Amino acid sequence: MPSPSVLYIDDDAGIRRLAARALARRGYRVTMAEGGAEGVVLAASQEFDLVAVDHYMPGMDGLETLERLGALPAPLPVVYVTGSDEGRIAVAALKAGAADYVVKTVGEDFFDLLAASFRQVLDRSRLAREKTRAEEDLRASNARLEALLGEVNHRVANSLQLVSAMVRLQASALIDPTARAALDDTQRRIGAIAQVHRRLYSANDVESVDMRDYLGSLIEELTETLSCDSAPHAMRLVAEPIRLPTDKAVSLGVIVTELVTNACKYAYPTGAGGEIRVMLRREGDDVFLLAVEDDGCGMPAEAAPKGTGLGTKLIRAMAQSLQAVVEYEPRDPGVRATLRASLS
Repeated sequence: MPSPSVLYIDDDAGIRRLAARALARRGYRVTMAEGGAEGVVLAASQEFDLVAVDHYMPGMDGLETLERLGALPAPLPVVYVTGSDEGRIAVAALKAGAADYVVKTVGEDFFDLLAASFRQVLDRSRLAREKTRAEEDLRASNARLEALLGEVNHRVANSLQLVSAMVRLQASALIDPTARAALDDTQRRIGAIAQVHRRLYSANDVESVDMRDYLGSLIEELTETLSCDSAPHAMRLVAEPIRLPTDKAVSLGVIVTELVTNACKYAYPTGAGGEIRVMLRREGDDVFLLAVEDDGCGMPAEAAPKGTGLGTKLIRAMAQSLQAVVEYEPRDPGVRATLRASLS
């Protein structure tokens, strides 16, 4: 490893000669400048590890030299050299950007202190460079990971869209209405998950989902598939701009899909339509409330919700993943399903 390179700026020729010999014995390569102007030119044109600047110099004193050095494109760490009774000047130098200061005295002790200061300043400078480099590497790594995650979400969304299309084709080929209805439900579930991944790869944030936008698009899709001329369903959404982590967004999307689907199937008699309302809002600092309600035929207060098959199991499983439960509240008329869970 090469010896550290030091630029020493001092107008005293005798001090320069002593410093050159003393610092060379202590393992430093020293370049001398007899004034601030010459020192700034050298610092701008050559490579040094640090600079030592004396305070009292004619023409351009140490503080002005320090200012000029600090204005260079790649400023170097500076050790400021002052007299024994110049504490005020040393403080001013530190405030102006000096990395350290050493009180000038006569004898080898001064050069021991100066060399020790150089070691400390060089160590701090090295650590600062390593920290900056590590932070830059981390930012670059995060950018690569975010880009990769965005690409993964894009591919997942495309794959889910392909699977949904295959399910739709299979459903159209079936004659059994029960089997066709089951595949239609499956397609809606796939759509709820695909919506999340479409939003993740098209947004700057690949770790969370804006639930107001997401539920808005989901409700539009559900309206297209569940509402028809013979049984028109008006679906209303009132949602606050809440962001949820990806896994929670998926769980909530599946729950909304199942609850809205159940409301369309069971709340209103066959051939009749009605309104279904979805609401999402904060409750306190770390809790959100989801509610899905209808004005349909309702259900007895102690009865389990209709549809005890896969849909009911999915609702229960998704709610458990949110560490919550879906509660059903009979209304007059209709039913209100609610879920409370943590935002984080």
